[in-house]
Amino acid sequence: MAEVRLKKGKEKAVLQLHPWVFSGAIDSVKGKPENGCVVEVCDYAGGFLARGFYNNQSRVAVRLLEWNPDVAVDEEWWRQRIQKAVYSRNTLLDAADTDTCRLIFSEADYLPGLIVDKYGDFLSLQILTSGMEQVKAVVLDELNRLLKPKGIFDRSDASARAHEGLEASGGLVLLGSEPPEFVEVRENGIRYNINIAEGQKSGFFCDQRDNRRIVAAHCHNARVLDCFSYSGGFTLNALKHGARHVISVDSSPLAIETLRKNMALNEFDAAGCTAIQSDVNKFLRALREQGELFDCIVLDPPKYAPSRSALTKASRAYKDLNRVAMSLLVPGGLLATFSCSGAVDLALFKQILAWAALDAGRQVQFIHQFNQPEDHPVRASFPEGEYLKGLLCRVL
Repeated sequence: MAEVRLKKGKEKAVLQLHPWVFSGAIDSVKGKPENGCVVEVCDYAGGFLARGFYNNQSRVAVRLLEWNPDVAVDEEWWRQRIQKAVYSRNTLLDAADTDTCRLIFSEADYLPGLIVDKYGDFLSLQILTSGMEQVKAVVLDELNRLLKPKGIFDRSDASARAHEGLEASGGLVLLGSEPPEFVEVRENGIRYNINIAEGQKSGFFCDQRDNRRIVAAHCHNARVLDCFSYSGGFTLNALKHGARHVISVDSSPLAIETLRKNMALNEFDAAGCTAIQSDVNKFLRALREQGELFDCIVLDPPKYAPSRSALTKASRAYKDLNRVAMSLLVPGGLLATFSCSGAVDLALFKQILAWAALDAGRQVQFIHQFNQPEDHPVRASFPEGEYLKGLLCRVL
């Protein structure tokens, strides 16, 4: 096995079980490891630290897997890791009102670069690292053995693959049959049509499952504005809980089409929702000019800060978005606002909202903090896995 030796003093993060070794921490590489193969990581003196995937094209040169020198990273190791991840979701897998969840969440489940989502009888899979690409056959076989899906669809079209020297490979049926254009799933007792092949990310955003239910509980008899509505997660939950009317806005034609299908699928009165394809920021400004007011507004934008270098620009974007939304709320109205940018922590997000409130001339109370759900766990030694945060604000 090839050996990666760290520079003097660079072993601290490895000893603390952080799963990433950056290229700048490496002193030397003995042997000629191919990208994606397993290597031993040693300290400057040659003492064993861990084993992990190697990739000389990535800024994260080694993604660590195993810290016990007596445990081999072989086929059985992979199968056991997959089993543990799937079995940890048993509560969700047994739920009567939900048949969609994240089964494997990359580093959080000790499987770096592997994301697997369950949509009814189908699985959507993303492989984002060269190491996981090497063991794809084992992954597919074990998932098939454990879950017997009708099919496993490849959504490995994320830009992150380019950082590992991998080409995008989405759009392939990896196992079983091809999913229909729309796969029906249930979440919180609500039915959804999921477009696995062409939908955003892996087809659906199951990380907002709990938060949709919490927000909906405040929407009875309310006029609601759902921004970045995608296929209608917050919209449908709000209508289920008695919202008077929901305006749902998204820039994607497919999202709006899917939302309308989901309205019909759940037999909701079409008059209860106005679905609008538009740029959200422009639409909010138009509503402000028209003097529109809402009881509850949901802001669930895409990732504004893909890295820490984008924080300043992203902070301005979050502030502006929330400032305009606050001006559209009745006194005492509720703003459910989110950030999926891992680089934006909760403390910064609160500060951004405080700045937005000041500029909007409104006072704000934080009445609830939103997090990612149990199928998106945060590993204690990998805080970078905590990406989703949100706040329920009362805007006075």
